[in-house]
Amino acid sequence: MDAEQSLRRVTRAAVGTALTLAALKAAAYFATGSIGVAASLVDSLLDTVASGVNLWAVHVALKPADKDHRFGHGKAEPLAGLAQSAFVLGSALFLVLQAIDDLIAPSPVEHGAVGLAVMVISTVATLGLVAYQRRVIKQTSSLAITADSLHYTGDILTNAAVIAGILIATETSFMRADPIIGIGVAVVLMVSAWKILRQSIDQLMDKELADDARARILALTREDPMVLDVHDLKTRASGRTTFVQLHATFDRDLPLVAAHDAGERIVARIRGEFPDAEVTVHHDPSDAPRALAR
Repeated sequence: MDAEQSLRRVTRAAVGTALTLAALKAAAYFATGSIGVAASLVDSLLDTVASGVNLWAVHVALKPADKDHRFGHGKAEPLAGLAQSAFVLGSALFLVLQAIDDLIAPSPVEHGAVGLAVMVISTVATLGLVAYQRRVIKQTSSLAITADSLHYTGDILTNAAVIAGILIATETSFMRADPIIGIGVAVVLMVSAWKILRQSIDQLMDKELADDARARILALTREDPMVLDVHDLKTRASGRTTFVQLHATFDRDLPLVAAHDAGERIVARIRGEFPDAEVTVHHDPSDAPRALAR
């Protein structure tokens, strides 16, 4: 399946899953009164909004470069990641406040079987969505889908915690188990929010690729027999696109056509391992000064 088509389908699947689960959890909350189910409901509502933002971001990011955006629209993905981190953090804080209220004045969980059934269904559906997202991530390396998958993975842990809370509260009459587990879930959500935030800021601030990726790019460039040296490597990511800029040194007497052909080979070699890369090779003569050499 085409990568762009996969991205569009997985974002629609996420919105549809979040809406369906929110409706189920709303019914379960009214039946049980469980603070854990309420927290999970809020999380699903925020998931709906976050996945909706993702749907928009992927739509924008997939637009080709135009005269006003020469480097494309890939930064829409980390912008969506920032929004998602805010949504996840907001749901975590709401959950903490609700759990504290229930710790002070615990209330019994009613119709626990209904809550359990809904949470099991929710867990199975979310597992299926995360598995689908991971396949798409492997295919596209999309930050927006990675962020979405991170918080849905957090949802799986949330659901498991809610199930445990309902079981403990209904089987042992320890009513504070529900809010205590709710606070634990909030911590998991905060960790997920931090991961999403850090990855998004890295892309927006044009952080260099990982050291192993940079080393591989240098090695691929040096494989060409015409290259005497390579320096001033600069890299960044924008959505699915990786931008690579480097200076390659050639013999000063090498014909222009031969140097050009070598540059084309370098670009092809790098794109062979970084398929969505845009590679710029600057040709330097062998005795040129290198004030910025690295």
